[in-house]
Amino acid sequence: MDYVKEYERWLASPALNEDERAELSAIKGDDGEIESRFFAPLSFGTAGLRGVLGVGLYRMNRFTVGAATQGLANLILSNGEDAMKRGVAIAYDSRHMSPEFARLCACILAENGIQVRLYDELRPTPELSFAIRHYGTIAGINITASHNPKEYNGYKVYWEDGAQLPPAEADVVAKEMGALDLFQDVKIGDFDQYLASGRIIMLGRETDEAYLGEVLKVAVNPDCVKEVADDFKLVYTPFHGAGYRLVPEILKRIGYKHIICEPHQMVIDGDFPTVVSPNPENKEGFHLAIALAKENGVDLIIGTDPDADRTGIVLKDKTGEYITLSGNQVGVLLIDYIITARRLTGTMPEHPAVLKSIVSTEMARSVAAKNGVDCFDTFTGFKFLAEKIKEFERTGSHQYLFAFEESYGYLSGDYARDKDAVTASMLIAEMAAYYRTKGMTLYDAMETMYEKYGYYCEQTISITMPGVAGLTRMQELMAELRATPLTDVAGNRVEYVRDYQPGTRRNVVTGETEEIELKGQNVLYYELEGGTSFIIRPSGTEPKVKVYIMARAEDKAAAAAKVEALAAASKEIVK
Repeated sequence: MDYVKEYERWLASPALNEDERAELSAIKGDDGEIESRFFAPLSFGTAGLRGVLGVGLYRMNRFTVGAATQGLANLILSNGEDAMKRGVAIAYDSRHMSPEFARLCACILAENGIQVRLYDELRPTPELSFAIRHYGTIAGINITASHNPKEYNGYKVYWEDGAQLPPAEADVVAKEMGALDLFQDVKIGDFDQYLASGRIIMLGRETDEAYLGEVLKVAVNPDCVKEVADDFKLVYTPFHGAGYRLVPEILKRIGYKHIICEPHQMVIDGDFPTVVSPNPENKEGFHLAIALAKENGVDLIIGTDPDADRTGIVLKDKTGEYITLSGNQVGVLLIDYIITARRLTGTMPEHPAVLKSIVSTEMARSVAAKNGVDCFDTFTGFKFLAEKIKEFERTGSHQYLFAFEESYGYLSGDYARDKDAVTASMLIAEMAAYYRTKGMTLYDAMETMYEKYGYYCEQTISITMPGVAGLTRMQELMAELRATPLTDVAGNRVEYVRDYQPGTRRNVVTGETEEIELKGQNVLYYELEGGTSFIIRPSGTEPKVKVYIMARAEDKAAAAAKVEALAAASKEIVK
């Protein structure tokens, strides 16, 4: 694509308003900035769109969002009148332009003759997944960039099962988008007219109540909360986002009496002014909540990201220091707790299973195996976990108890098909109450788990590769690693290499190759001696290459040392 010509086409378009034209005029002569905005369109995949807000083809704005929505509308129209009547549910988070983009989507779909159900204010991402299943819509749209920095926004599309759009349907939307003139071919109707006619229906508290009712069904043993509710306090923060109302509400409904919400971060604000990044993986974001916890003698803090699909926790260790638990640690704690609570309450199904992504800790497999529960891997991304849940429903082979990925995403129950911070917060709080009845904290529980299941340590390293050059380098890196395979990482011999693109596993010593179940993803998985894993994967949503290190050893210090050595080596491999 000639990015200069595309820039000039946009600049000359009468569709731009005064502010948009001024933004483009301000970069005239800045070849690097023009290239970054116009070298290619934002690609539409199974994760939808995600990018920096701004005017341009490779930016999130009303034209790129409009083109995606028209592409989705064309897909729905091709499915016939019944699909049009079932319609689309739309939700959004606290980011800049999220309400405006959501309303634009409603106007486009309505003008195309498609029924719309639009939330009346920001809602958690999982509540959109729930609404699709609850109302029987053909699709859903969520305007969110999850935990990305404030400069970003995104556009997620879901299909009728409540999971993110399958590849075949995503390809149709991408093809339809590519055929559009985004200034002329997008049909946009009048919001008030369609609201009055009923083509657009607003969703409000009645949907919240239906959703919360389903979340409550996921609680396994809420009676333990009642035992400790009089004196158990916890702190909650929504990071200026969509969990601000429903997370405290669900905690109250399972019996908690002392929920202390961090007041500054309860304010809805797309600038996320109290944090560097609204990501519950980072301890920095919890600094206000930690101060509040210290004031109130609290040893558990729960935080949810802006669209309330990811959950992080902070707790006191033995020294009284507040520490974060990783997504892997929270995941295995919940697996072990849910299995325990299911047995206590007599609700364990006949063929139980837990699900995790390939880059999530192998400790989960150890916990499951020692408790007679099967553990299955999927590709990274909750849509793949949702596909496995759907497969279980279809075949009846297993009943899933819990699904998680290391990036702080958790799900239990059959009401939704995406990670849910509302449910996760409830289960974490219930688990903390259970251990309190045993005279233990969650930190104590984690230490006990290491003694019981083995010492595991993990680390995820993100190497940013921005701009056009970064996208090119990411492709080159993976090609180089396939052309010249690693045989050793930080003194650890590579025993097997799994290449998830063709779906093969190769024995490095013998050269023998076997097929594996999963294929079609750009991931290289190195099985090192001693049961350690070293995984390289370009991110599908950010300009980053991610390295995942998962080690097991005889004790905590040895596992941490392995990870440290591999992390240092990764910086020489990925550059």
